[in-house]
Amino acid sequence: MHDITSPLRATSQWLVRPTTFPTIRRRCRTCPSTAYRTQGRFRVNAHHKLLDIWLLARCVRCDQTVKLTVLERVHVRAIEPAMLSGFRDDSPELAAKLLADPQLAHRNDVTLDWTDAWTITMQPDELPKADILDVGVRFAQCIPLRTTALIATGLALSRAEVAKHIAAGRITSDQRLTGRCTQDFSFLFHQP
Repeated sequence: MHDITSPLRATSQWLVRPTTFPTIRRRCRTCPSTAYRTQGRFRVNAHHKLLDIWLLARCVRCDQTVKLTVLERVHVRAIEPAMLSGFRDDSPELAAKLLADPQLAHRNDVTLDWTDAWTITMQPDELPKADILDVGVRFAQCIPLRTTALIATGLALSRAEVAKHIAAGRITSDQRLTGRCTQDFSFLFHQP
């Protein structure tokens, strides 16, 4: 008589969230640097009842300030009062929300580098021991990350190991596991 045991299955929920503002990639006009950092400060300039609003960033090398256009010549009444207050109060939450908007990067011809600017919070706190791990991944904010890098961080593996597991069919998902992702997804990890 054979002892048939089903594989032990466990679940884990991951929340990907920012830890700081991303590095803004743009060539500096005064030095060879291509990295800017923001502290979430805005500049509001009024022209009668029209406003120009910029997000300020500084070169990491020479401290040169650049203004990223948020709004141009917008009537003051067209801006939600809470948002207008956020601009005046230098709201970090508003700055993070605006940086997550791809239109801001496109309008200002910049790219955002999220390296070292995000983390994963897991429920339960540690990965459960199981033959099959069912992982649900949620994004608190639109953070474009390489899927293999995200999975590698969560599973404490190298990206090469994750790529091997995907190729061998031990990590599977209904979504594509290559390239970048910004939307919630789930995957199964059949532990060897």
